[in-house]
Amino acid sequence: MKVVPATTDRIPDVETLLALGKPYIKLRVSSDYWLYAKLFSTTCPVAVPDGEVVGCVIARSLVGDVRRQAFRWGCRCLYLTSEPDNRPAHDAWLPLGFVNTDGDRWADGVSVIFDYKGLGKQRAVYECRVGS
Repeated sequence: MKVVPATTDRIPDVETLLALGKPYIKLRVSSDYWLYAKLFSTTCPVAVPDGEVVGCVIARSLVGDVRRQAFRWGCRCLYLTSEPDNRPAHDAWLPLGFVNTDGDRWADGVSVIFDYKGLGKQRAVYECRVGS
């Protein structure tokens, strides 16, 4: 499998892939993905075996790629969030080296921070130390 920087010609494939994650993944507008591909392509990798986009940022090899780049930049930690009831995300982040950070309460085995992304928008927050 090849892990490559995002490019504008792959935007429709990325949007199709991300749509599979509804309701937990909310698509952005196409112009956002164009911006990522043009300005931040090295930090927005996609997995492309046999010419088909099959992953973006969350696959094991992609997280490894992002961690290596973060290390080169001198970053100490990576953070991500998910909705508290998104159990598949929680189960995916832990084996990739992310730790569910302490929050305001526990819900179904997941630590949750209230109002993290605005009033009424609780999130489970995950941290991964770079280089560990």
